[in-house]
Amino acid sequence: MYKQLLRLRLVEDAIARRYSEYEMRCPTHLCTGQEAIPVGVSAHLRTDDLVFSGHRSHGHYLAKGGSLKSMLAELYGRATGCAGGKGGSQHLIDLSCGFMGSAPILASTISVGVGAAWEIAMRGESRVVVVYFGDGATEEGTFHEAMNFASVKRLPVVFVCENNLYSVHSSLDVRQPNRPISALGSAHAMAASHADGNNVETVYRMADEAILRARVGDGPTIMEFTTYRWMEHCGPNGDIELNYRAASELAAWKERDPLTMYREVLIADDLLTPADDMALRRQIDEEVEEAFSFARASAFPCASNLMAHVYPARTRPA
Repeated sequence: MYKQLLRLRLVEDAIARRYSEYEMRCPTHLCTGQEAIPVGVSAHLRTDDLVFSGHRSHGHYLAKGGSLKSMLAELYGRATGCAGGKGGSQHLIDLSCGFMGSAPILASTISVGVGAAWEIAMRGESRVVVVYFGDGATEEGTFHEAMNFASVKRLPVVFVCENNLYSVHSSLDVRQPNRPISALGSAHAMAASHADGNNVETVYRMADEAILRARVGDGPTIMEFTTYRWMEHCGPNGDIELNYRAASELAAWKERDPLTMYREVLIADDLLTPADDMALRRQIDEEVEEAFSFARASAFPCASNLMAHVYPARTRPA
């Protein structure tokens, strides 16, 4: 899990550094600071389990087993991208690893994920569905409709709320009453839990219980993890100058960096040495450099493919 945390951090850092070169033109929403949640959850998922995501999806995609080369090529708009270079950062997809897609429309993949869980339940399979979303998505009607349906049908779906306290530039306390988002699970008669989303072992333990419950047919769970994004809402920079959040707040959350905290735990338990850490960093840096080179060297999509996957192929009746 530490290697996965480190990999996600180094990938997002590299995207942030290179984005200003104007070769990646799609809007990008970085998950820097929130990496422990997808890492802890995905540690329990099988390849045939399904994941749905929103617009801050890089960590969800990579933790589920998505190809780094394909993801970066997608950000560069190249034909080798996971969506053929036509979707960009907010529309990642890789069916081979069970990453069913991400979309920028708030809460839009929640009901789709519940539909996939319904199919799994009707087939009597042991697969599970994980749906990631932020605190803002819980204010959409489709969230409550999906929660209600999943509870009524006891579907094998785990709702994962990454509560980073802000929806774009609006803080949680001006948008919602003073109650945990996880309490909405109780309102919909499903298992619910709330924990620190920056502690990867806490996430791991909570996800273990929720995913097992779904896998054995005991119904859905909502897990709320409190966390914090370090970067601006959309883009590779900071945004403290916008004055919607305080520099002291960001600094306090950086003191609770999920990567640093886990590194300290592993070193204290003699499970990681500084030399091990440096070796991992070099290994991941090489992988990242290779993936960026692949993306930049790849061709752009052909104009003839512009309408591919927009409409179903027409077939003549027999």
